[in-house]
Amino acid sequence: MSVVRKKSLRRAPKSFRLFRRNSNAFHAAGNRVQLFKGGEEFFPALIEACRHARRSIHAEFYIVRDDLTGRAFAEALLAAAARGVEVALSYDYIGCFETPAAYFRRLSGGGVACLPFNPPPFRRGIAWFDKRNHRKLALVDGVTVFAGGVNVGDEYSGFSGASERWRDVGVRIDGPVVAELERQFREFWSEEGGAPLGGRVGDLSPLPVGDAEVLVVSGGPHHNRSLIRSAFRIAIAGATEYIRIMNPYFVPGPRIVRSLLRAVRRGVRVQLVLPAKSDVPLVRLVSRSYYAPLLRAGIEIYERQGAVLHAKVMLIDDSWGVVGSANLDQRSFHRNYEVNAIVVSQQFGAQLAEMFAEDLAGSRRVVLEEHERRGRVVRLLERLCAPVSWFL
Repeated sequence: MSVVRKKSLRRAPKSFRLFRRNSNAFHAAGNRVQLFKGGEEFFPALIEACRHARRSIHAEFYIVRDDLTGRAFAEALLAAAARGVEVALSYDYIGCFETPAAYFRRLSGGGVACLPFNPPPFRRGIAWFDKRNHRKLALVDGVTVFAGGVNVGDEYSGFSGASERWRDVGVRIDGPVVAELERQFREFWSEEGGAPLGGRVGDLSPLPVGDAEVLVVSGGPHHNRSLIRSAFRIAIAGATEYIRIMNPYFVPGPRIVRSLLRAVRRGVRVQLVLPAKSDVPLVRLVSRSYYAPLLRAGIEIYERQGAVLHAKVMLIDDSWGVVGSANLDQRSFHRNYEVNAIVVSQQFGAQLAEMFAEDLAGSRRVVLEEHERRGRVVRLLERLCAPVSWFL
């Protein structure tokens, strides 16, 4: 282990206090964390875990599609419900707008409790239309959680030869921290009017099974300030050697930018892996308006080629890993329900570092001189689009 990594791990208790004070993070030791470098690894593991569930499956996803992946997921939930497992699925109504209602009716008819988030009429007013439940979680028996940025769909799993593949990342966590995510799921389910769930969080408290320390940071539009953004800034401020960030929607705002610039000034190497192509072209246009000041400061920016980038990952000093649902944009900071896991583990950090190396090899580095030759029309569009960054 490098000297820097040893120092980073020794600073962990102090950082935990900062996270808890400034982002309401929940911390637990004794966890085991498994990294899935793509949906093709994530979904087989999730479905297999559902097949072996004995007590409960509690899931919430922003998008659930009625395609090969969505139907495989549905079959696993229905089979679990048929053998007496309590199965509850929360999905975002807007995120699942294209999913036929028959998909969820079939689940409901098979004993799966389904709860759409914020369906019309928008009972909290039209302004609430802009809010999303963007979390991606599947809790199995209250002791295992699958989390990350992966939605339920062929483009994420890559199973069916979908016309457009998405590059995403997920994790499986076993251990004591799962109880907090189970508590949050039950609280959200109850607040949104879901049918009462059986059991209690403490009925099956997860035992220590590994050596990873995990913090859970959850944010939502009900908070007075962005806990997700605070957690990102604390992580960046704790770096002494490296910051590696992979994110699909990079509209960070001035506070995150200042945090990154401060890191560079204290000698930290900062690398950003962003998408070469985006499913939301306007976001990419606004993202590139941030490039020049970051590049001038010495921050390295890479645009990943190939599959559409959807992974949301941050690695600090190869010892702190952040994986979750939150993007580096104003929507995730202020208007979405999000959840990130911050993992302190030498082994997990090494896995993320290896993954970043692979993604960097498939990326094209952005050079300042080339970026500044992008043309007057592009610059004008960036200026015109900048005021709408809050809504992206």
